[in-house]
Amino acid sequence: MSDRTESSLIDAARRGDRDALSRLLEAHQQRVFGFGVKMCGDVEDAKDVAQDTLLTLARTMHDFRGEASISTWLYTVARSFCIKKRRRTKGAPAHHESLDKVTQESAPDAAAESSTPEQMLLGREARETVAAALDKLDPDWREVIVLRDIEGLSAAEVAEVTGVSVAAVKSRLHRARTALRENLLGLVGGEPGVPVPAACPDVLTMLSKKLEDEISPDICAKMEAHLDDCPRCKSLCDSLKKTLAVCSSLPSPSVPAKIQESLRKAVAEAIDESHAR
Repeated sequence: MSDRTESSLIDAARRGDRDALSRLLEAHQQRVFGFGVKMCGDVEDAKDVAQDTLLTLARTMHDFRGEASISTWLYTVARSFCIKKRRRTKGAPAHHESLDKVTQESAPDAAAESSTPEQMLLGREARETVAAALDKLDPDWREVIVLRDIEGLSAAEVAEVTGVSVAAVKSRLHRARTALRENLLGLVGGEPGVPVPAACPDVLTMLSKKLEDEISPDICAKMEAHLDDCPRCKSLCDSLKKTLAVCSSLPSPSVPAKIQESLRKAVAEAIDESHAR
């Protein structure tokens, strides 16, 4: 959906156009559901998050003023429901659906002929274990990874969704990326705990900062020179790049037909309720 089309639908929905509101909700249901799957790791929990989020939008659309994009607003609301869901299920056994299973899609396995852990980070096995790797992260770290590196929001948008400063988002992101890389390597049989020589800089943090435009060109040049002379650090950076490639290539989970029908009925009822007032 183009920005112009979405803007037109938002304006019409705010004026009470039921069809525009229905189309707007349908356009965003997969994004909200997918976010719920990645944050909660469970399809039923994701369904609840998506339903609660879409119902909130249906009931409050007339109050939407557009200070933020509607997608950012939806992520903010969905995040709050994910937090509530996590609090209610705290202490319950961890359970995660395979993202490939949820989507019922088989993306090409880029590492079918590979054998090393780092190469496996580009294959289907990593996609199937990324939910478990994310779950090992601190919740604050997990959400910035999901929003920034998987959902593709800018650091400023992530700050808006999470309610913290851009600096805090980037600080969490640098630590989260390193931790996620270690988790994924551990799950595919790598050696995440091998220490970096004391004389070497923290190349993983530097690489993460480079991705966020936080280091100057001269520092960047020094880092590149170090990588040329240090195979160990180059391997670490390549591994992090592959980890982030896994994140950016994750398929967005399709909403199963039964859940689509459940969401459609709940949203229709909410629209009827809002127009009856």
